[in-house]
Amino acid sequence: MLAVAGLAILLAAQLLLAQRHELAASERWRPLLGGVCDVLACDLPAWREPAAYTMLARSVQPAGEPGVLRVEASFRNDARWPQPWPALWLSLSDVRGQPVAQRTFAPDEYRAGGAGTTAELAPGQSASVRFNVVEPAEPIVAFTFEFR
Repeated sequence: MLAVAGLAILLAAQLLLAQRHELAASERWRPLLGGVCDVLACDLPAWREPAAYTMLARSVQPAGEPGVLRVEASFRNDARWPQPWPALWLSLSDVRGQPVAQRTFAPDEYRAGGAGTTAELAPGQSASVRFNVVEPAEPIVAFTFEFR
């Protein structure tokens, strides 16, 4: 009977390890998997919850040279776990509210200006980024950011 219980525990651990990437995306299972991986020296994939990033401040202004806009943003990770830096989606709109330029910036693109050296943002950690973009031909009157 003890052998059956031991095999059942071993099977449960094996299932947890085999499915850890899928289960680690669940708020319910991640703490348990974190404990198991601490004991067994396995790794968990990074937590990804773009909606848990909160924008604190943002601006898009002329950069001081013709045809260049300066983009600045400050945001905070409000997730329960560390997260990788998010991709930033920026949309620039004209006076009619029509998007005239859209682009998603990967962390390596917007962090080039020294926005921190860690691969992840800890829970509650804030970050500020600043980068330049080419100004579209249409006059820009509005902008939108999203985390992806």
